[in-house]
Amino acid sequence: MLPLRNIKIFDVEQKINSYIEHTLLKVDTTLADVKRLCEEATHHGFAAVCIPPPFVREARRTLVEMSKVKIVTVVAFPMGYSALPAKTEEIKRAVDEGADEIDGVLNIAAVKSGLWNVVENDIEGMAFACNLKGKPLKLILEMGLLSNDELQRVVQLAHQSRVKFLKTSTGMHGHPTTPEMVRQLKKMADPSLKIKASGGIKTLELAQQLLQAGADRIGTSSALQFI
Repeated sequence: MLPLRNIKIFDVEQKINSYIEHTLLKVDTTLADVKRLCEEATHHGFAAVCIPPPFVREARRTLVEMSKVKIVTVVAFPMGYSALPAKTEEIKRAVDEGADEIDGVLNIAAVKSGLWNVVENDIEGMAFACNLKGKPLKLILEMGLLSNDELQRVVQLAHQSRVKFLKTSTGMHGHPTTPEMVRQLKKMADPSLKIKASGGIKTLELAQQLLQAGADRIGTSSALQFI
C-alpha cells in the first residue's frame, strides 16, 4: 500500500472519504438502496452519492439540509448516444429535482463515426444546460474506447464548452480506470478541468494511486469495503 504522506489526504482518520462519490447505478437499484446509500455517505463524510435519475428527489429528501454530501446523477447512461434534446431535458429535470452535479455520457458513437459537429454540439449542449442551472457537468469519456487522437479532440471540446470535470469511464463497458488514464488526462487537459476517476475501483491502494496521479474525485461502489 502506498504511504499516506504521498497522497492527497491530510490525516489517517480522514482517509480518502472526502474524495469519494458513493455510487450505485445498477439496473436493479431500489429506493431502499438509495436511502441507505445516502445514510452511509453522511455517516462516513463522503463527497457525494451518485445515483440513478429516478431517485434524485427522494435522495434530496433523505439528505438533511445540513449535510455536505452532494447528489450526483447520470445522463444518457451508460451508452451516451441519446439525442441531445433528450439529454438536456434529463439535465433540467435532474437539477429541478435536487441534483448538485451531472455526469453526462459522451456520444461515443458520433466520435467513432467522425461526426465531429455532432460531438461538439453534444458536449456544448450538455454543458450549456448544466451551466444555465449553475451546476457542473462531468463529461464521461469512456477512455478505454477512444484513441489518443479522439481523446485529445474531445478534451479540447470539453474545455471550450466549459465542462467542469472529465470522467474516465462509466464502469459498464469493460475498461477499468487506471492511474495511467488519469495521468494522460492531466497532460491533455487545461488545469481548470478536474478529473473524476471511475470504473473498477475496488481497493484502497488503487484509489490512492488514482489520487496521486491527479484525480479530484473517486467514483466507486466499493467504498465501504476499503475505507
